Amino acid sequence: MKNVEHQVTNGKSPRLRFAFYAWGVVVYTLLVIVWGAYVRASGSGAGCGNHWPLCNGQVLPHSRQIETLIELTHRVMSGLSLLMIVGLVVWAFRAFAKKHPVRFAASLSLLFILTEALIGAVLVRAELVAGNASMSRAVVMSIHLVNTFTLMAFLTLTAWWGSGARSIRLRGQGLVAWAFAIAVTGTLILAVSGAIAALGDTLFPSDSLATGLSQDFSTGSHFLIQLRLLHPILAIVVGIVVLLTAGIANLLRPGVWVRRSMLIVTALVVLQICAGLLNVALLAPIWLQVVHLLLADSLWIALVLLAASALAQSGEEAQLSKIAS
Repeated sequence: MKNVEHQVTNGKSPRLRFAFYAWGVVVYTLLVIVWGAYVRASGSGAGCGNHWPLCNGQVLPHSRQIETLIELTHRVMSGLSLLMIVGLVVWAFRAFAKKHPVRFAASLSLLFILTEALIGAVLVRAELVAGNASMSRAVVMSIHLVNTFTLMAFLTLTAWWGSGARSIRLRGQGLVAWAFAIAVTGTLILAVSGAIAALGDTLFPSDSLATGLSQDFSTGSHFLIQLRLLHPILAIVVGIVVLLTAGIANLLRPGVWVRRSMLIVTALVVLQICAGLLNVALLAPIWLQVVHLLLADSLWIALVLLAASALAQSGEEAQLSKIAS
């Protein structure tokens, strides 16, 4: 009761302010990720040379090259994101009690923003940027993407639980838990294949749709081009899995937020498939690659929220909720 009585300060709950800040960090980090995609698609990854954390050996380079400006902007945005997440962790530990899930999610967000920076440093120092078409770049990029998605998941959970939502309960979830495990794993695999396909589109652009398709099926094509064909196939399969998972969650774990998240996930799956088809038809222009990634990240966030809201209630609670309604 004592905590409740002191919740309101100047008309606003301290935890409400934390929730606003946490969601702001989620949105800002999403913008950083999108700008990072533009860095890759525009071939500006080597804009600061192989120097890290300095740019061309300087804190503030005087180069007039647009690639340097684009890459430097991304680094500054990433640094600010790190500072914001440090602030998020400090605030979480001050505002929430021990063993509260917000502390756990915020701490892991800090861990993965640090590994994000380290992987980015590896890409730059090993010169796995710009025109590099090696297997090493594809592997490190894939690790980078999985790390990015994991970071976004924990940032989203920090904001979600900081907004007052209940924590996840995995025991006794049965089919619902397995469905989300498959959907989440499939989405990560799909995202990796998308990153590799986008890299192939950037490094080996096609003059026409017919030329691109012939390259996809040619045994003599670069491995990035051959792997490009895998992405649309995975998109259809994973899309169906995600839609089925959303339907299962809405059926077996009914609730207001489950239904809302289910509708958002469904809409984003449809939009993402349409954007993918348009991306192929228009030969992957940079702006559409960025939009495609933005939709992918938005779908990932929506899927995380769907899982968090569905798995916050047990099967017994869901049954009681159905009976009561």
